[in-house]
Amino acid sequence: MKTLLLYVLTAIAEIAGCWFPYRWLKADGSPWLLVPGALSLALFAWLLTLHDTAAGRIYAAYGGVYIGVAIIWLWAVDRIRPTAWDIAGAAIALIGMSVIAFQPRV
Repeated sequence: MKTLLLYVLTAIAEIAGCWFPYRWLKADGSPWLLVPGALSLALFAWLLTLHDTAAGRIYAAYGGVYIGVAIIWLWAVDRIRPTAWDIAGAAIALIGMSVIAFQPRV
């Protein structure tokens, strides 16, 4: 559970770090949106260092969680209801993530 929570926090930090500049560029937002964006991306990079396995494995497994969290972000923040295709794709990605992240450690 700790691993999954850490992946979710990492994904939120990355998505927020990209979302703030996106809002600045696409919605005529304030350039000040770059500040929380930069801080979120710095937090994202730091959170990646807290995972306790090889970097390549972390990135591979993290990708599945990122997809799932991005779909939740789409719904919660952007107020766009995910389609069945969105949910199916996220579920497939999370299954792949689980295979990588929760493999037996030898």
